Amino acid sequence: MSNKNDFFTYQAQTTPHPLAMEVSHAKGSYIYDKKGKAHLDFVAGVSACTLGHCHPKVVDAIKKQVDTFMHVMVYGEYIQDPAVTLTKLLAKHLPESLSTTYLTNSGTESIEGAIKLAKRITGRSQMISAFNAYHGSTIGSLSIMGFEERKRAFRPLMPDVAYITFNNDADIEKISSKTAGVVLETIQGGAGFIVPENDYLKKVRNRCDATGTMLILDEIQPGFGRTGTLFGFEQYNCIPDILVMGKGMGGGMPIGAFTSSYENMKLLQDHPKLGHITTFGGHPVIAAAALATLEELITTDLMAVTLEKEKIFRSLLQHKLILEIRGVGLMLALILKDEETTNRVILLCKERGLILFWLLFESKAVRITPPLTISKKEIIDGCNILLNVLCDIEIENNT
Repeated sequence: MSNKNDFFTYQAQTTPHPLAMEVSHAKGSYIYDKKGKAHLDFVAGVSACTLGHCHPKVVDAIKKQVDTFMHVMVYGEYIQDPAVTLTKLLAKHLPESLSTTYLTNSGTESIEGAIKLAKRITGRSQMISAFNAYHGSTIGSLSIMGFEERKRAFRPLMPDVAYITFNNDADIEKISSKTAGVVLETIQGGAGFIVPENDYLKKVRNRCDATGTMLILDEIQPGFGRTGTLFGFEQYNCIPDILVMGKGMGGGMPIGAFTSSYENMKLLQDHPKLGHITTFGGHPVIAAAALATLEELITTDLMAVTLEKEKIFRSLLQHKLILEIRGVGLMLALILKDEETTNRVILLCKERGLILFWLLFESKAVRITPPLTISKKEIIDGCNILLNVLCDIEIENNT
């Protein structure tokens, strides 16, 4: 039975033309529609399904926790084993200065908490982020989005926000003794998977140290193994004061978190009390799923082979319509010649059973962020579909 009409009538939409696939079920690297067609997933719920769809260890953890207890109390009051074990294991695999984690419901909520924490630590108000940055869609996150077209309709927003250009050394000097926090994506996502160059993040780190500014790194997308290490910042000689995560940490379940030192996080306890609150943050079922995801990543070679899988993608995706492949690990973006070609590639691949997607601000980019569990054969199969589509488009363009 089709829910298509009801989908458009009763469920609020985010764009005029959603893809509107009617999902039957999903397993591993595939999503199946209600007609029984399998779609190879090169998007993973926009970097969220780290271990693919319905990974047995994540499903088992969820089922076990559901049978034990679900929501019992607002965040931070009761001791619930899944959340405590998850945050302790995170601390074990993070630098010593990132020891205490606040669990939230999403990445954007974590950004909100990180902004508040930076202001609370420093007593300052100014926030600095990057042009073409994306950190979420709630008001604080929207205020530091570096893309005016997407936020103009919602002004007035949070005041005292300034912007710097990612990878621009001269702009670093804009960080001053008035700046509470600098919020940067370790790898810029919506801008087109832009990686830091020439020790850029280290230079920002040094400037923040000199001005007493909190460095907040947004790892919502690169985090949890997608770039070959648990977090992307590990590759750039730069430890943040506040680390923000989300998306892939839940294995497909809704979760976010922000992490800082024990001393910093204690500031949210008093003056005022309840400095940051959430009803469902640290939800035991979600925390159990995140714990299963983290345990799988740190006890297998999934993160290490991510870089090998990147090499396969780069070796196979050679075509004159592909101008560049940006990103690291399984956070890749194909840059095509124009927006029209990008749209045609994504839509034609969907018809042929391959799921690709767009990026927020770079209209020429095709997102490739598959599950970390994707097999070599699945990569080859998907790349062949993509190459065949590119060849067909090229032939059409030449006739």
